Amino acid sequence: MSESSLPSQIFPARLRQARELRDLSQGELAEKAGMQASAISHFETGGRKPSFDNLRRLADALDVTTDFLVGRVTDVGATAAADRLHRDIQKLKDSDRSFTEDLIRRMAARAGDKGV
Repeated sequence: MSESSLPSQIFPARLRQARELRDLSQGELAEKAGMQASAISHFETGGRKPSFDNLRRLADALDVTTDFLVGRVTDVGATAAADRLHRDIQKLKDSDRSFTEDLIRRMAARAGDKGV
């Protein structure tokens, strides 16, 4: 892994990208995440690194995955909601899981057919 691809180097830009995509100021993000606005500023400039707890709070507030924020995935569309859905599906009985997965595939195909 090159020096420029370390999570600590990627995180500031990804945080800013996700915040701007959600059209939030640093203060608004701080409020949603239960932090001080100065902490968001420090994170975006690379002056400070978030704790694991704060990383999770930021990801939840921005509706992105922690993997996006640290550079493990490039798709900002991989939302935290998808992670929660995956965890919930894993709790189902096998027959219910198969039914649910089929339903999701059909709904996605229908949405694709409509150009959504």
